[in-house]
Amino acid sequence: MDALNYVHEQLSKTVNYPAFRSGDNVVVSYKIIEGDKERIQDFRGDVIQIKGEGSTKTFTVRKMSNGVGVERIFPFTSPNIVEVKVLKRGKVRRSRLFYLRELVGKKARIKERKFIKK
Repeated sequence: MDALNYVHEQLSKTVNYPAFRSGDNVVVSYKIIEGDKERIQDFRGDVIQIKGEGSTKTFTVRKMSNGVGVERIFPFTSPNIVEVKVLKRGKVRRSRLFYLRELVGKKARIKERKFIKK
């Protein structure tokens, strides 16, 4: 297993995204390549899971688009991700939020974590 970890360390690039976890509302800016043109598109939604380790680590973001749920899986080490911004911190009690797929409207909301400074 040490050889496998060594290869993962060599292949993984350093990512400097802000710290986020499941339940957070994020905006992922990523490159779209159409022919010879390249543009940046934003994907705004809630992080419903983070899985994997090392170079295989991914996170899934879910948003509602015209009443239809859209999920997209982003690898942490993808060269096409320009930046990740955290808009809201979510207050959730589990790390995989698949139950949001069945909820509709106001029930699908995630409460915001409040930080109290002392």
